[in-house]
Amino acid sequence: MRIVSLLPSITEIVCALGMESHLVGRSHECDYPASVQSLPACTAPKYKADGTSYKIDQRIKAMVQEGLSVYRVDAELIASLDPDLILTQDHCEVCAASYEEVQRAVKQQLGDKVKVLSFSPDTLDDVLMSIYDIAEVLEADEAGAELINNIVNRLNKIQSKTENLPTPGVICIEWIEPLMSAGNWFPELVNIAGGKTLLGDAGGPSPWIDWEVVIAKDPDILLISPCGYSLEKTTGEMTSLTSNSGWDNLQAVQNSRVYLMEGDHYFHRPGPRLVESTEILAEIFHPGIFDFGHRKRGWIKFTGL
Repeated sequence: MRIVSLLPSITEIVCALGMESHLVGRSHECDYPASVQSLPACTAPKYKADGTSYKIDQRIKAMVQEGLSVYRVDAELIASLDPDLILTQDHCEVCAASYEEVQRAVKQQLGDKVKVLSFSPDTLDDVLMSIYDIAEVLEADEAGAELINNIVNRLNKIQSKTENLPTPGVICIEWIEPLMSAGNWFPELVNIAGGKTLLGDAGGPSPWIDWEVVIAKDPDILLISPCGYSLEKTTGEMTSLTSNSGWDNLQAVQNSRVYLMEGDHYFHRPGPRLVESTEILAEIFHPGIFDFGHRKRGWIKFTGL
């Protein structure tokens, strides 16, 4: 089977199922495991991905308002790769090439010759079901069951230790400007790790919020994890938050419980590494009990600018 995967989390799932050798193409954002970067990239953004979160947001919104797609799908390249299966998503129009975009791009080139499957997980169970469905399509049912069991067992092991621990109130910032709080599967990860999400509902979309709401909720712990951002890039944009009125009065700030988390590889990729994402949260919430070795790689404490 020849597979083109156009979403990082799906690429990670395919590889975790032991099917990496069947991949012949990827998206421009698929970079884990590192070995997949040698595959040809079949998509590219139509906007400049540099600059601040505000500038990126404005560029994307302008394209969407004009009815334009955010990504370019290289149909000729995909056709030359002669895939049997293309895997994509319809969860978020700015996360990756959508099912509709891929269908439009490859229909003229490949017609009905190739199967296009799309996934749209909103909850942790949805993510596990995506793994099950992908494993079934790839005829890797045994590997799929093993991967799902491993994920569930590791998450259950964490939750068994956090059930009777103090539960800090948590807000996670998923985008800095404009402000967005994390939703979808994130509140479930917070719960497993021993926290309580003050904004965002499990299974619901990540909501846009006002800074005044953060002040009113006054979280015990403030997490900063912009989607697609590295720790270095997040650090460079923290002035957009620290300059807000009332920043210094937040109890999370006063108690030195503001943390930056790797938003590029964790949390926002609905795949196997949501386990590591939960481990990161557990380390942050309960540092005296959990230490999985993610500090400095997956998260850092924000100590000011």
